[in-house]
Amino acid sequence: MEAVITVVGLGPGNPGHLPVAAWEVLQGKRPVYLRTEHHPVVPWLKEKGVAFRALDSFYEQGRTFEEVYRRMASFLLEEAEKSSPVFAVPGHPLVAEEAVRLLLEEAPRRGVKVEVVPAMSFVDAVCAALGLGVSPGMVLVDGLSLSEEVLFPQLASIVYQVYNRLVASDVKLALLECYPPDHPVTVVRAAGVPGEERIEECPLCELDHLDWFDHLTSLYLPPCRGAARTACRYPLDPLVEVMARLRGANGCPWDREQTHRSLRPFLIEEAYEVCEAIEQEDMYKLCEELGDLLLQVVFHCQLAREKGFFDANTVVKGITAKMLRRHPHVFGEETVRDSREVLVRWEEIKAREKGEPSRLEEVPRHLPALMQAREVQARAARVGFDWPDYRGALEKVGEELEEVRRALAGGRSGDVEKELGDLLFAAVNLCRLVGVEAEVALLGAVGRFRRRFRYLEEQAGRAGRDLASFPLEQLDAWWEESKKMEEKEGNAVKIANSMGKMSKPSEGGTYE
Repeated sequence: MEAVITVVGLGPGNPGHLPVAAWEVLQGKRPVYLRTEHHPVVPWLKEKGVAFRALDSFYEQGRTFEEVYRRMASFLLEEAEKSSPVFAVPGHPLVAEEAVRLLLEEAPRRGVKVEVVPAMSFVDAVCAALGLGVSPGMVLVDGLSLSEEVLFPQLASIVYQVYNRLVASDVKLALLECYPPDHPVTVVRAAGVPGEERIEECPLCELDHLDWFDHLTSLYLPPCRGAARTACRYPLDPLVEVMARLRGANGCPWDREQTHRSLRPFLIEEAYEVCEAIEQEDMYKLCEELGDLLLQVVFHCQLAREKGFFDANTVVKGITAKMLRRHPHVFGEETVRDSREVLVRWEEIKAREKGEPSRLEEVPRHLPALMQAREVQARAARVGFDWPDYRGALEKVGEELEEVRRALAGGRSGDVEKELGDLLFAAVNLCRLVGVEAEVALLGAVGRFRRRFRYLEEQAGRAGRDLASFPLEQLDAWWEESKKMEEKEGNAVKIANSMGKMSKPSEGGTYE
């Protein structure tokens, strides 16, 4: 016999709105389970002699609503193996019923069939009570997770599950991020229930002044005319949702094990791969690597969200606000002469915001040494501590090289290390002043060394001998050959680019 769960809707609260099909199922001989006994139709069911078991005790067993509804769904699926239970829920079973959604998701994997008997939803009742037609794009928002919801002030919205003043206060604060304080809000309690319905309009800023919220209360917000799409909406939703699923109860074991600390190597690795794609001037690879780097950002946001610290919305909102503050010459009335003055103003604004004791304190100490050297030099330069141009830096490189020679002649290893450090620091300063990133330049040199050394290995392989068996003179000759080959290949690429013969990769991934 096939295992079956029949889910019926009880409507928004008026027994007269209970569908005949639902009533017939409830009168049958199958065991009936109510998600909650706190619903206006329930006393009427008792009067009519309908036997049931309410599942309100599950709310006391779970730490979160997600856990409560997951346990509830598991219980019903287990019951389905012994009987064919009826699960009755307020309103329409497919409108804002998480337990039903989980049942529909899990039942096929358990070999259980789920039948749904629809009913009038709370949305129908609210619209009828307010005389509203369901406008195109009307948004339904869960008041218990409003910080995670997508808000569209330019569209009409109904916020449900505003069941007490505390929730109403949280909802008010979240809505004030997107709506003006005086935006009208209509509070609707027990819509469509005779003798219990109550409707009152108030400004958003006074929402939590009301004292009659309960489990049947919803809010209606008319469109905010002239409002743009809310700043809390970010175009990362699909990726954020995928990451939340991977970290969820039935997600990926590896993703669920990760922490902020365990992800550090991957974050650094992805950042370097972005730099490599830029160095190679490969825009298709750059697009892919930026996606990988973005994944790391979203991963860290999800970890923080699970602990209640922040989420992707918070990150986007924070950096957007910072960009607005730090660019008063674009978004305000100030003016600047050039990019150098922009950087000076940036540091001044940041110093006011954070009260930094030193301009160099914010240079991350875990940055690679070349990048850290460039950044401290650049920050010092913004207040005028710099060479007028690259010539002074070039002379400084020569001075430091002489210091290295003297240290080597002195034979003291500590002095050698110190002077070599000064030489590298001076070389980084020269790179900065001529517009070259020292880190990129050195990575390029490493890449060239790799390619040329590989050429040496290939030549030795063709001769059937180990590379170490050849004299240095032969190795130098092959080295020069590899350099000339690189120069020819580089010229060929430049010519091809100038003639427009480099096209995007085909579907197979190779250049046409």
